[in-house]
Amino acid sequence: MTAHYHGQIWNATEIAGSMGVSPPTTRQYLDLLTGAFAIRQLAPMTTNLSKRLVKAPKIYIRDSGIFHALLAIPDMGRLQSNPKYGASWEGFALEHVLSMTGERHAAFWSTHGGAELDLIVDMPKGRFGFEFKAAGSPGMTRSLHEALKDLKPKRIWVVTPGDKAYPLHEKVDVLPLEGLEGLRKTIGV
Repeated sequence: MTAHYHGQIWNATEIAGSMGVSPPTTRQYLDLLTGAFAIRQLAPMTTNLSKRLVKAPKIYIRDSGIFHALLAIPDMGRLQSNPKYGASWEGFALEHVLSMTGERHAAFWSTHGGAELDLIVDMPKGRFGFEFKAAGSPGMTRSLHEALKDLKPKRIWVVTPGDKAYPLHEKVDVLPLEGLEGLRKTIGV
């Protein structure tokens, strides 16, 4: 069940209904899997802004190989044609960023109006955002504009599997995954 919710907001009631158990029971299962480092629960940013924010965590299967096995995705060709390809990329890249920044001051941001940012980290040098896109050449979105306005990060990076870095906005850059290591000085790790 969790593989189908990978990269999505946890909905205990929906999962409990499909499993025939109570929502508190599904919460216990999720906490057990989190404690075993199989699942990551990424907390929502709950800063008191003028917008209604999502308050449930997003969940990820931490090991992308296990995620692919649970969905019976045998190879890269099948992965790239699977509807979960974007969620797979998001979880994979998120784990890379968090291995560098740590998870203590990490969250995602999502409003009930539909704006979202996959990862926000508060670091010694300020607040930084990350969006993970499997698309070859992403562009500026309404969500990125709203995140810049509401969260006031120093910078947002759109992390892709591509090989080119380029600016999208004065505070937003597209960055290939291999370029993450170059951010250490910028964000203060």
